[in-house]
Amino acid sequence: MKTNMGIIDRVVRIVVALVFVGLYFANVVTGTLAIVLLVLAGVFTLTSLVGFCPLYWPLGISTWGKKK
Repeated sequence: MKTNMGIIDRVVRIVVALVFVGLYFANVVTGTLAIVLLVLAGVFTLTSLVGFCPLYWPLGISTWGKKK
């Protein structure tokens, strides 16, 4: 796995994940939507920590500054 996410991309994903979790705990979203948002929050957090987005790879997208 090569890094394909830049720092801004990673920070934005963490912020979005925190918003999703906040919406859940504030009971703004419930039911199926809440579950979907929590799963997305987990995926966003994991990909941010690893620095690799599996969806970017087949699409040839990279927000990382260097080409590897």
